[in-house]
Amino acid sequence: MQIRKISIGSDYKSDSMNYAVGQKAFNGKYTIHLIEHSIASKGYKIYVENDNEEVFLWKFFNDNMPIAIEYNIDF
Repeated sequence: MQIRKISIGSDYKSDSMNYAVGQKAFNGKYTIHLIEHSIASKGYKIYVENDNEEVFLWKFFNDNMPIAIEYNIDF
């Protein structure tokens, strides 16, 4: 299943950092391209894409962090 949004933090409603696919980052210079769960590295990776369609690993959160996941659901 594709991850649409990840929230990192102990208080989901008021204290978490939220990252969603398609969200702009770095003053609009990059867009969140992909959020994936990596079993090998035991965490979540967030990739960004620039205007030249180059994709870079931006952030990594390990599985020990309090995390809430929203998946893409297409009906």
